Amino acid sequence: MKKTRIYVDTSVIGGCYDPEFKKWSKGLLSDFKIGIFSLVISRLTDAEIEDAPEDVKKAYREFRNCEHEFFELDPEAINLADTYLSHGILSPNYRNDARHIAIATIAGVDILVSWNFRHVVRFDKIRQFNAVNLEKGYKTISIYSPREVTTRDSQND
Repeated sequence: MKKTRIYVDTSVIGGCYDPEFKKWSKGLLSDFKIGIFSLVISRLTDAEIEDAPEDVKKAYREFRNCEHEFFELDPEAINLADTYLSHGILSPNYRNDARHIAIATIAGVDILVSWNFRHVVRFDKIRQFNAVNLEKGYKTISIYSPREVTTRDSQND
């Protein structure tokens, strides 16, 4: 059976040390470690982690130590992200959020996970991203929080 390919944005990695989110971020990391899901990350995540606190860098190393696919921020992704911005889905201040979604879309992942409820994990935004994706000839993308995706039993933590 084919594993679900999941793109992880930077908020999920930082979530490993956030009291509100760590249970599910770490649960998802565990899912990747034991091979339940297939991890997808990008050069953009690498760049965003460079200035992160040391504990977040440590968490990222744990993600990177899992078997994973790695995607570049290439011109195709930049163009798709710019289309999201030109459609007013996000403002240019949130260009990297648009770029994460574009990379995940072009990579053809099954799910993008994020803790960004303001700009990414929102029903209205997801519909708009997918409208652009279809307009540009890409598949739609499913976007969820780690809490909705991890197989970890949060009741027993």
